[in-house]
Amino acid sequence: MKRREIVLIAGSVETREALSEQLHEIIGDFIDVQSFAVDEDEVPFIHDQLILLSSSQIKREVDEYIGDGCSVIIAKRIINFSSIEKLFLIPEGENVLYVNDFPETVDEALKSVNKFGIDHLTFIGHDPSKVPDPSVSIAVTPGELDLVPESIDTVINIGPRLLDMSTMITILSHVSLLESKQEAVSDRYIRTIIRLSQKLRLATSEANRTAAHLKKVVDGVGGGILAIKQGVITVINEMAETILDLRKGHISGRSVKQSIKDQELLEFIGNASKDVDLLTIKGQEIMVQKFSIEADQTIVLTLKNVSNDRKVELQIRKDLKKKGHLAKYQFEDIIGEHPVLAYTKKIAEKLAKTDLTILIEGESGTGKELFASALHVASNRNSGPFLAVNFSALPEDLVESELFGYEEGAFTGAKKGGKKGLFEQANGGTIFLDEIGDISLKVQARLLRVLQEKELLRIGGDHIIPLDVRIIAATNKDLLKLIDQGQFREDLYHRLKVLFLHLPELRKRSSDIPLLIIHFLHEQGQGHVKVSNDVIGVLQDYPWYGNIRELKNTIDYMLAVSDGITLTIDNIPDDHFFQRKVSSENPLLTAPRETSPELLNEEEIKMNPEMLFILNTLSTLQKEGGAVSRKKVSILSKQQFTYELSEQQIRHRLDLLEKSGYIKKRRGRVGTKILPKGEAILRSQ
Repeated sequence: MKRREIVLIAGSVETREALSEQLHEIIGDFIDVQSFAVDEDEVPFIHDQLILLSSSQIKREVDEYIGDGCSVIIAKRIINFSSIEKLFLIPEGENVLYVNDFPETVDEALKSVNKFGIDHLTFIGHDPSKVPDPSVSIAVTPGELDLVPESIDTVINIGPRLLDMSTMITILSHVSLLESKQEAVSDRYIRTIIRLSQKLRLATSEANRTAAHLKKVVDGVGGGILAIKQGVITVINEMAETILDLRKGHISGRSVKQSIKDQELLEFIGNASKDVDLLTIKGQEIMVQKFSIEADQTIVLTLKNVSNDRKVELQIRKDLKKKGHLAKYQFEDIIGEHPVLAYTKKIAEKLAKTDLTILIEGESGTGKELFASALHVASNRNSGPFLAVNFSALPEDLVESELFGYEEGAFTGAKKGGKKGLFEQANGGTIFLDEIGDISLKVQARLLRVLQEKELLRIGGDHIIPLDVRIIAATNKDLLKLIDQGQFREDLYHRLKVLFLHLPELRKRSSDIPLLIIHFLHEQGQGHVKVSNDVIGVLQDYPWYGNIRELKNTIDYMLAVSDGITLTIDNIPDDHFFQRKVSSENPLLTAPRETSPELLNEEEIKMNPEMLFILNTLSTLQKEGGAVSRKKVSILSKQQFTYELSEQQIRHRLDLLEKSGYIKKRRGRVGTKILPKGEAILRSQ
């Protein structure tokens, strides 16, 4: 006998997934469910089918796709009771904005909320055409996070509303299974209601224990807390009593001057202009901070034993290093003096101070992980872990379990006790997602949820894990092109690209190549090895499609084949070592250059120290009446840089400057002459 079928059409992917899961759980063993989301799926033309619409508003959007012979059910929905306990965490009497996609669905949802006896809050339906009350700071939404006004401080997502029992009965009736399956469906549905009742009971019980928990929280914050109202101590925790060496349990309600004998601390409390200080109390270094609760005329002090913190931090860093979760590089480790690199580092140092997500773009070998590590070290999270994940090196079937972790028994081969994912391991620190363009659409969807909600669900898990992780992503691919091809989610792209950093290609800062070579030689313990000027010239003229990594490989190869203490042209690998065909002019140019050198604009000249040096030299020698030759410029370059530009390099740069209109090359004693356009650049410096 053919199984019955139903087609579910919802507005959003989240609603489609929630309702589809509910249908599978309750009627999935005797009815096949096919589902679509108007927001993301292409809804096909449907005929001769039973169709379930998530709301009456959706019917208007999909009417044109519903053909002859279709029966349409408009779902009746109730609050998602799996998230109901979140509402009991909101203080009683609070005004709360309820946000949904349509006014009708807002009204339906609020009736559902009242139906379940959630009456300790005052719900206000959100009207997009009106400015929300500025005094309302909390919003509740069934998955419509994008519709929440920006003025709201706290957003509680209770997930999409679910189908009620009457909708289930209607479905059974349409497929002629009401008589045979009603009892089974009712039984399953009632079980969910029982689970709801248990959650409500637990939530009420939890509220009754709140006062006792608060004391435990205050005592367990890891530092001292002291509250003073009109000169009287109203709150003091055990840590503050220990730090100040006070009699435990007998201080609250007493005068601060009678209880505290440390004169420096009393002066700090009375000094309205000072909010933080480092004091020595009972032989310990104590960081004291102070803030006021003006409405309550209360001063709150926090006391932190810095001596202990330093010991703990050292131990944490040792543990992180042992696990390999410690950042290896800082900005000082990034080699180069070219203005374009200096500018990139300056921007990166500013970005490091925020907690926002960063997308790093750059060709392969430009140092994306190095910059990510430096961003972490320069951030406020530098005492936390730094985890780097390279998606191109991870098999597709392992990506999800490695990133998000799993519970015991989640799949065949799952470890006993489950496993923390990399996101959990990075809590309190930074996770670096390299080659982000290589992840599948399925993983992209889960990653998007982590970015939106700041929480995750392990594979096979049933409880949400909150996350405090900064995400730095990197790619060498054109993500916008991947979006156009349907291989990368545009919403994820914008979530990742809150902050942005582009790393310059090595060919755009070729003047840094001598510094990098020196660094690589010392790194290999070969600091005594010399490099001929001809080699420097050849290496600087190569476009380095593999960037710094390719340069390092080349130097490693040259060291391996060299017989002396000087690297020469003969040590440069042949064209098979590189990516493209060898140029006739340069033994290392693995591809002919563009049909002709590109013209240099004014900004490119200003950012190129070698071009500025040549223009300055031409201008100076011209004013002194001296002849300008390539040999002379080459000799002078040694005084300007840590290396010497070869005559071949000088010729190439002069050709480019002439073609761009900054100089005029002449034969004979006069030599090359700087033009007004070149002088104008020097005057603007």
